[in-house]
Amino acid sequence: MKDTPLSNCERDFLLKGIAEKKRLDGRQTYDYRRLKITFGTDYGCCFVDLGNTRVMAQVSGELIVPKENRPNEGMMFFNLELSPMASPSFEMGRQSDLLVTLNRQLERCLRNSRCMDTESLCVISGEKVWQIRVDVHILNHDGNLMDAASIAAITALCHFRRPDVSIEGGEVTYHPEEERDPIPLNIVHMPICVSFSFFQQGTYLLVDPCEREERVMDGLLMIAMNKHREICSIQSSGGIMLLKEQVLRCTKIASLKVSEITELISTALENDKNSRKEGGSCGFAESLPQERITALKMDITPVEMTDVRERANDIVQSVEAPPQTVPSPVLPTPGIGQVGEDLENAWGLLEDEESEEEGQMDSSEEEVKVMEEEDGSRKDKQKGDVLVISDSEEEEVVILNPENPKAATECSESSSHQQEAVTSKKKKSKKK
Repeated sequence: MKDTPLSNCERDFLLKGIAEKKRLDGRQTYDYRRLKITFGTDYGCCFVDLGNTRVMAQVSGELIVPKENRPNEGMMFFNLELSPMASPSFEMGRQSDLLVTLNRQLERCLRNSRCMDTESLCVISGEKVWQIRVDVHILNHDGNLMDAASIAAITALCHFRRPDVSIEGGEVTYHPEEERDPIPLNIVHMPICVSFSFFQQGTYLLVDPCEREERVMDGLLMIAMNKHREICSIQSSGGIMLLKEQVLRCTKIASLKVSEITELISTALENDKNSRKEGGSCGFAESLPQERITALKMDITPVEMTDVRERANDIVQSVEAPPQTVPSPVLPTPGIGQVGEDLENAWGLLEDEESEEEGQMDSSEEEVKVMEEEDGSRKDKQKGDVLVISDSEEEEVVILNPENPKAATECSESSSHQQEAVTSKKKKSKKK
């Protein structure tokens, strides 16, 4: 399913607002949306809410045979999924261009930057190493998926604990959490992506674009950086040409945003660690009483209910009394009637027309009566005489009254004589 295109009015509205440094959600140019990090019940499960964009990351591990060229190093694998639940434009079982771009950028940001010590994942050199799999699921799409996915992935890697193993005679034995404490991964640094969107050929710049702003942008610049101000990866898309000063400006902004996000991640990890040590509720168990697992949490707005009656009385007294009589409305067209007291009646406008129609009907009825009387008089005359229906120069058609046979015979003889006279005249004219 394709995205619903923006209308020209929406596009012009967004671009004019960006030119005036105004955004739909009231943020400033370099402001991030509200970032929230929560954890699941198991280790390695992390939820990240960036505004209305919601991403879940789950880390898992298994023992595999290492590569021949790197027998002492473990492997890290990323899998990103775009669910139709996040957006109607996403389709199941089909790799879109957006999915390929996000997956490659995530691997370039985390795996190629070597944020994790892969040599610490080796169990037996050349035989058994740990493979760390990071599954990233997009639960709701409202723009800037790359930033939310990178934050969720690195936070889940920091939160993950792999089970401890022991080696006896070449055999590897797993130890559950009840026997031995799980071992965390060796995370060297935390690279985080920061996205910048450009509008009107690089004239205007925005940080953390939402979904509607991404539709009207001309280009996108993604910078992956850690808190030590080391650039891990950089990627530009959209076919826009950027100057060196613009890229340097974006790197300075990204360094500040990355330091703030890194502190937030460290605080969230520390709070989760303390709550697990104390035996308190964490993850889904904390979300169950508040019913916040599948729904976004909304802040409760405080409402003062102390002086409600006084305010209501003031409002009632300040309001003007309604008029006793209702003014008659203006009737747009004639022939409209209204039912009710003190309302204008418009049915009288058609009385003249109805009277004219009645007069026409009376005149037509009188004409019909006159015609009937004339027909009756003609019928009376037909009882004793012959009625001529049509006259012509050559012949005459007559209707005889069957009640008077003598008149019928006389009329037939006269008509035969007339026909003989007409035929003789025609013969004479032809001879001449």
